[in-house]
Amino acid sequence: MKKIKLEIIGLSYSQTQSGAYALVLGEDKGKRRLPIIIGAFEAQAIAIQLENMTPTRPLTHDLFKSLAHCFKIEVEEVIIFNLLEGVFYAKLICNNGEKKMEIDARSSDAIAIAVRFGCPIYTYEFILSSAGIETDDNSPLEGIQEQIERPAGSTSKLSENELSVASTDDLKEMLKKAIDDEAYERAGRIRDELNKRKSN
Repeated sequence: MKKIKLEIIGLSYSQTQSGAYALVLGEDKGKRRLPIIIGAFEAQAIAIQLENMTPTRPLTHDLFKSLAHCFKIEVEEVIIFNLLEGVFYAKLICNNGEKKMEIDARSSDAIAIAVRFGCPIYTYEFILSSAGIETDDNSPLEGIQEQIERPAGSTSKLSENELSVASTDDLKEMLKKAIDDEAYERAGRIRDELNKRKSN
């Protein structure tokens, strides 16, 4: 599959998810934008590096870079390679001079590492087609905020009806997956439905 290069456009505070931010990536030589909801810590880690600020003590991603350099490992690129139920999946492509390795990572961590190594960020067309938002070049963030909370393809906003008709076993599976995906708002709603059934 052909890779599409992405550039960091900016960070926007999420108006509906407390403590969360939207990292907006832009298609190189294109108008599509890819918003990814990330936590405050990861947003801070990315912003600090973009602004060339030096924290008093190393952040986790700085520690990763120092450790990698000590063992002569370079991060050559980051690829956002999949999108499942609104969750983006990424990997680091690393090289120790003898072989290339792929390391699974959260998209937010992968991008925080990418900006420290100065390596490119890529994705695939099917991800941009399903979750990308086309914008005016003159105002790259305009119009994104109202769509940012639920990218195309996301099923994170489960309706009360969907929860009420699901079997208990299905709910338990959904809860496990939501926790694995770190979709804690969704996990909370599923847990509430399970607790409601226990009390009945």
